[in-house]
Amino acid sequence: MTDFSPALTKLQQFFVTLSPDSVLQLRDLYCADAYFKDPFNEVREIESIVALFKHMFVQVEAPRFIVLETVLQGSAAFLVWEFRFRMRRWNSTEQSVRGSSHIKFAPDGKVSYHRDYWDVAEELYEKLPLLGSLMRGLKAAARR
Repeated sequence: MTDFSPALTKLQQFFVTLSPDSVLQLRDLYCADAYFKDPFNEVREIESIVALFKHMFVQVEAPRFIVLETVLQGSAAFLVWEFRFRMRRWNSTEQSVRGSSHIKFAPDGKVSYHRDYWDVAEELYEKLPLLGSLMRGLKAAARR
């Protein structure tokens, strides 16, 4: 059985040191036909994944990941993380999104599957100036 812990360590290191200059390293970490999905995107193919990460640096300022926990079982891994950033459009204070990534490694140790899970309403929409009050109101109404 293949030990994927070195691949997981390399992937974790990539995310905690992510920068505009390091985005192209995704090509060394992900399969050519890797699948990626988050609440806003669903793509298959490494160049599309690279484009998404490049675009992140256009949309937000000072993005960084803090990996809080990792779990590895066979060729599957789970990363629990916190993503910190500032929105460029609103010159905002630092924001934080908590989420997790489900990762599957190919036999060569490259990522073949990456799916991010996080609550868009709570972690993003509720923090936006106008939309936030509407989202919090809807949440309160749903609890009644």
